Amino acid sequence: MTGRDMLVVNDLHKIYDDGTHAVKGLSFTLKQGEIYGLIGPNGAGKSTTLRMIATLIKPTRGSIYLNGVDVVKEPLKARKMIGYLPEEAEVYPRLTGREHLLFYARLYGIENIEETVEYGAEISGLGDKLDKKAGEYSKGMKRRLLLALVLMRSPQLAILDEPTSGLDVYASVRVRRIIKEYVSKTGHSVILSSHNMLEVEYLCDRVSFIINGKIITTGSPSELKARYNALNLEEAFVKAVEEHG
Repeated sequence: MTGRDMLVVNDLHKIYDDGTHAVKGLSFTLKQGEIYGLIGPNGAGKSTTLRMIATLIKPTRGSIYLNGVDVVKEPLKARKMIGYLPEEAEVYPRLTGREHLLFYARLYGIENIEETVEYGAEISGLGDKLDKKAGEYSKGMKRRLLLALVLMRSPQLAILDEPTSGLDVYASVRVRRIIKEYVSKTGHSVILSSHNMLEVEYLCDRVSFIINGKIITTGSPSELKARYNALNLEEAFVKAVEEHG
């Protein structure tokens, strides 16, 4: 990590029309070249926070700056630096994997399409399977293709919501390897949400535990384990939840 703050979130709130206060004053920074995890139970405000950073929904109040760009006031400018993978993302079953890469490269308005598609193919690791229709893919193969679509244009910030949700161990390992190698090669940053504590412990440089829309503690996985006298991050998380329950 270079130490430069590339994402700055300050006093972020989201109150929905039905009165639900989903996010309650979140503040954190993400450094260049860092993988940062937002961890919490269902309904804690993780996905809402990621969607606000991705410019998909507007915060009720608070600020988000990405490389000095006000994400709320200049969403189009911010989107050029962002890649977003939602948990519920799907593929087009009638298109091949390679056709997906080509379609999205054109959609992004990328000049060097051929080079971008080949980079996407490399990221996916699907090889000859890229020429098969995506409807025939396993869930793990679909997730690797979707991740490649997000990363192939080398976004400065990749936002990944439950990147290995529903995958088996082998597929999860492949996806985690893709994320780790992407950050290592590009020096760009990733913010992710995951329920898989092993995944978080392996991937993340820093982690924040979020409960009821608030961050209760932040640190590296080793710092959090020491702070809660825990053998692993899962145990540290359970102790943190109990302490702030």
